[in-house]
Amino acid sequence: MRTRYGIARLAELDFKIRTIVLIRHGTKHFLPPHLINYRANIQAAKDLRVDFIIATAAVGAINPSLSIGTYVVLDQFIDFTTSRKTTFFHDGSFRHTDMTNPYSLDVRKALIKALRQNSLSKYKTRGTYVCTEGPRYETQAEIRMFRKLGADVIGMTGVPEVVLANEIGIPYGTLAYVTNMGAGMQAKISQEEVEAQMLRSSEDMKRIISSAIEEMALHK
Repeated sequence: MRTRYGIARLAELDFKIRTIVLIRHGTKHFLPPHLINYRANIQAAKDLRVDFIIATAAVGAINPSLSIGTYVVLDQFIDFTTSRKTTFFHDGSFRHTDMTNPYSLDVRKALIKALRQNSLSKYKTRGTYVCTEGPRYETQAEIRMFRKLGADVIGMTGVPEVVLANEIGIPYGTLAYVTNMGAGMQAKISQEEVEAQMLRSSEDMKRIISSAIEEMALHK
């Protein structure tokens, strides 16, 4: 789909309720996190008049109380990205967007209810996400720093997506899934490990998101 900010890659899922998927990394996963056109993606959501956004995120655990296979419904984030276009505001008028609660309470409630309905035992109802630039993984020293800052999980795609959704007025929530422990908390980290863990969670993830969409639709 063409937007004022470029092309957004879309697909439609066969859920009970019409569901559009924004394919962040491209159909063949060729776009690294720092080169994703986040503005085009969120603008496409606005142009399609979506009611809300549910994002998914493969994350590493920083909080040692989390384990691989845990779902986390995010409630806060810390931004450590460096080169991304993080706002819709450029030339002309602008406003300062309140980010006290960046993740929609309604979407979060729907995700939490969906986790309970699907009998997922390993989940947390809140968590702080730190977003790094990528595409490299973090160093052990960085993970220790982020832990001291209060982060629970780490990823590379959640910002500026959540910021843009808030700027444009679309309720936004994220369901994160722990695929690995942070650097220094396990021997090494590989992309293959992350992808394998995400594949294992795919069916559960579909059920959770489908349930959450239905819950959101009930209160539309």
